[in-house]
Amino acid sequence: MHPDLIERYSAPVPRYTSYPTAPHFHAGITPQTYAHWLSDVADDATISLYLHIPYCDRLCWFCGCHTKHTLRYEPITHYLEALYAEIDWVADKLDGKGLVTAIHLGGGSPTMLTAEDMASLKARLAARFTLAPNAEISIEIDPNDLGEDRFDAMAAFGLTRASVGVQDFDERVQRAINRLQSFEQTRHVIDSVRTRGVHSVNVDVLYGLPYQTLASIAATIAQVLSLAPDRMALFGYAHVPWMKKHQQMIPDAALPDIQARFAQSQLAASLLNAGGLQSIGFDHFARPTDSLALTAAAGRLRRNFQGYTDDRADVLIGLGASAIGQLPQGYVQNITPTGDYQKSVLAGGGATTRGFALSATDRLHGFAIEALLCRFALRRDELAHFGAAGKALFDAACIIAAADPDGMMHADAKCFSVTERGRPFVRAIAAKFDIYLATSTARHSLAV
Repeated sequence: MHPDLIERYSAPVPRYTSYPTAPHFHAGITPQTYAHWLSDVADDATISLYLHIPYCDRLCWFCGCHTKHTLRYEPITHYLEALYAEIDWVADKLDGKGLVTAIHLGGGSPTMLTAEDMASLKARLAARFTLAPNAEISIEIDPNDLGEDRFDAMAAFGLTRASVGVQDFDERVQRAINRLQSFEQTRHVIDSVRTRGVHSVNVDVLYGLPYQTLASIAATIAQVLSLAPDRMALFGYAHVPWMKKHQQMIPDAALPDIQARFAQSQLAASLLNAGGLQSIGFDHFARPTDSLALTAAAGRLRRNFQGYTDDRADVLIGLGASAIGQLPQGYVQNITPTGDYQKSVLAGGGATTRGFALSATDRLHGFAIEALLCRFALRRDELAHFGAAGKALFDAACIIAAADPDGMMHADAKCFSVTERGRPFVRAIAAKFDIYLATSTARHSLAV
């Protein structure tokens, strides 16, 4: 791959975990709008719940999440009171409709919750929603938070998939991002959840971190593979110090350049493939028997705010500060500052602060972008139900492919596709179908 091509196709673009992307959400979507959308949910709809716990007992300098550092448990206790109030508010609007088929606890560090609070949270969810007996329950785990009581509490919660953050096992890299975590700690966590019946373990690894090298990436991947994860996410570190001030603790000079980032990503991917994990989209990997790989093989892979997923729920409900929900009508996002979030929901007013109502054009372009990110292809026949607008979009895609001098895209009468050469840059290719990108003032992370 010529360096000029890497530079050109690595220009900052969105990650497209939604379309339109979050910078285009606006304040015209209110709690009243959200209440109306919830009341319109079908009786037999499937629902996925995402609960955001925005607290950590250490602040990792690489983190781009909405979270706060605390060494006291009192703020979490108060936050849970508000979270319960929002659960009640949403459940009242749903009025018994829908079946919850998936629950995801994210953060922050949801494993900061005490065993008692984790049990109380599950009880509140079971009391206010109809939970499927086989619901997929995933929890993001910080290996530094855990004692045996918390492992037991997660098992009692019904944990089926554990997501364990690794980032990198090299100690110099860990010190540079304020994330000291040994291989032995990580192995103990994975062994402990598996002993308690968890059927799937996901591991997150980052490239593009300060002081990372090809040798350190290779060593980390070898250690990760020795843990036999069922899934793995390989994310490029998003250095956005203008948004996340704590990232200013990471020296710019220690970060790899675009060429090095690309080399790191390609090396890691090839090692994971050689280790028995199949590529899923542009940054996930899974064992052939894992449900994510089976879903991708069947052409039913989806993309949402957690990345690639086999979750096919009709409705995604976000609970907690900054959480985002997705309904047939559009997107809703909660208030981000935890204090303001708590005041609003405890006053009975809901937590929605902004969102986006989807138009027919939004649905068409969102479909095209998701198809490219999930399958690297967009077929003419699957656009037929969009009518003339679908035909026009496919014709435009063919023109884009015909004008491509770099061999990144291909089109014929039936299909527009991203070539093997273009797959590492699929975000940049998908961005060609984003009609809002040119009007945005938002700054994004690198596409590689």
